Amino acid sequence: MTMYHKTKQPILLFVGIILLASCNNAIEDKEPVVDNVLLKEWTGPYGGVPDFDLMKIEDVKAAMIQGMELNLKDIEAIANISDAATFKNTIESMERAGQELERGSAYYGILSANMSSPEFRDIQAELAPLFSEFQSKITQNAKLFQRIKTVYDASLENPLPADQQRVVDLTYKRFAMNGAELDAEKKASYAAINKELSSLYTKFSNNVLHDEENYVTYLTKDQLGGLSQGYIKSAARIATDKGQEGKYAITNSRSSMDPFLTYSTQRELRQQVWTNYYSRGDNGDEYDNNELIADILKLRRKRVELLGYKNYAEWRLQDRMAKTPENAIALMEAVWPAAIARVAEEVEDMQAVADASEDNITIESWDYRFYAEKVRKEKYDLNSDEVKQYLALDRLTDAMHYVAGELFNYKFSSIPEGTIPVYHEDVKVWEVTDKTSGKNIGLWYLDPYAREGKRSGAWANTFRGHSSFDGEKNVLATNNSNFVKPAQGEALLISWDDATTFFHEFGHALHFFSSTVRYPALNGGVRDYTEFQSQLLERWLATDKVMNNFLVHPETGGAMPEELRAKIKNAATFNQGFSTTEYLASAIMDMKFHVADPTNIDVDKFERETLAELKMPKELPMRHRTPHFGHVFSGEGYATAYYGYMWADVLTADASEAFAEAPGGFYDEEMAAKLVKYLFAPRNSMDPAEAYRLFRGRDAKIGALMRDRGFPVPAE
Repeated sequence: MTMYHKTKQPILLFVGIILLASCNNAIEDKEPVVDNVLLKEWTGPYGGVPDFDLMKIEDVKAAMIQGMELNLKDIEAIANISDAATFKNTIESMERAGQELERGSAYYGILSANMSSPEFRDIQAELAPLFSEFQSKITQNAKLFQRIKTVYDASLENPLPADQQRVVDLTYKRFAMNGAELDAEKKASYAAINKELSSLYTKFSNNVLHDEENYVTYLTKDQLGGLSQGYIKSAARIATDKGQEGKYAITNSRSSMDPFLTYSTQRELRQQVWTNYYSRGDNGDEYDNNELIADILKLRRKRVELLGYKNYAEWRLQDRMAKTPENAIALMEAVWPAAIARVAEEVEDMQAVADASEDNITIESWDYRFYAEKVRKEKYDLNSDEVKQYLALDRLTDAMHYVAGELFNYKFSSIPEGTIPVYHEDVKVWEVTDKTSGKNIGLWYLDPYAREGKRSGAWANTFRGHSSFDGEKNVLATNNSNFVKPAQGEALLISWDDATTFFHEFGHALHFFSSTVRYPALNGGVRDYTEFQSQLLERWLATDKVMNNFLVHPETGGAMPEELRAKIKNAATFNQGFSTTEYLASAIMDMKFHVADPTNIDVDKFERETLAELKMPKELPMRHRTPHFGHVFSGEGYATAYYGYMWADVLTADASEAFAEAPGGFYDEEMAAKLVKYLFAPRNSMDPAEAYRLFRGRDAKIGALMRDRGFPVPAE
């Protein structure tokens, strides 16, 4: 699961995750391009919407360059104000800066994440170092920083209203963390490193995308054993689209790989598909990412050493909930032994099934999902394919909207095609309103299907976030998935895990919609906290109201049988060894890479040796092997922060217990009101630890997480 937020910064550009942008001196010598559609103010209904139907690749480079020019002019004007620095003339002015570039970034983000092409990637590579230089020109603007520091210092003696104080604190911290207080020589080094990193991030991301697009496994009719008819039809359509009519294509994406490994009876093909997927960025060719990662690690260390930090993790975590790498590692190490112990039990169960079937194999990584499914059937009489029959995507969408209505008082109304511009025919749009007042909250865009040029995974972001200091701005939010598009007329049936992810990403969208903040800067969040809200929303998938009313068979219309619902709940902790260990391995590796000395690092060797020290079970891989770990190496949004899913899950499990104990359960009105008031609406306008205490009355406890996963609970 991946996501990225659009929060107000001097510039936000999306390349897998948010990148802070930049440009060079040559920009100042160019004549501005007049009336570039990508920079124009949005018009039309709902406070204005992006003109996605007018978006052209040939406009991108000019738009980004002019947008940076205009943004820098805004910044220079603020830096050179003759009046003494105040919150109003400095901080609020910064909140307004760069609106043209911000609009252009919405298009750029779509072309990067949802509609990438070789032509766009060339432009992306050209622009990456320019974006970095542009950002450096802002964060290293001495006059601007002096004004920020003046406001910050004054606020220490005479604190501002809480939300304004938070904006000042975050702004000052961001500039200080990015070299604003360095001397001229170190500033130049810092900027040069950022410029080099920006190009490496783009190359890393494009290398992974290359391997996702170019490693396809084609099957013949006699190689389809175990696969569902829906999956087979989708695979046939994809093969036909790729010019291989009569064959069946297994693409190099999780949504295609995962069900194949779960159900295919062809063990050699399972190994091939598994190898393709887990070798992305690691094939020893021109698209191999190992040397790139080594360079990234060295540059990150060198950059933070300029600021006086020992390592990248120490620098990055200072403004996160964990505060230090030691605290993050302590949480992961508290869970790790129980996770790998459970893996050993799961493998033992799977091996017993294989032996009983006289399959004459030893469980390997490409066998795990296949035999886990057999164990699930044997232990819990639960067939994942049977569960899928009740998980139609359109009904799950209705279920999410229902939950939003119950908890947030939102109504989702489908907007007819052609009313709102979209960038692809697969994208659907809903209007979001308050059920009581009818007030428009915003628009929700859904882009559910995988396609060539779309990055893997699932994510959420905004084209426009909420703010009210310059008039109320409604939210334009988007959810993105990579489900394999069904054949014409077929319902899209997905797995329970995919349905959980669907709810998860919708939780991010609800976090965007529920914002009540005044200032755009407060629409962001602390990385190890912002996953909490979305992880919490996952819990409503298994509530009785959703299961009874929305998990219905697409052909018969019949509700999921009570017996099957009971089996799902009984199996809630099944395979937690696999899911916890594959995730934690990636999170621990992320942290270990960033505290290690990168001077002569051999990335492949470091990964192997570290996993060996951890006693990583040989029967499963990391969820994201290092050479394709885009969260961490295609940008910096999740670098040393992938642990955040586990940190957030402690909060999630603890908050879930609060709902379970409430008189009305997960739909308790009082709990729902507190959920919105303290956990969703404030966004980043208050310290997240304090926000959680206001909701729960105390700090979260790890025991809830361990109980949730069926692990032994340590003494608290």
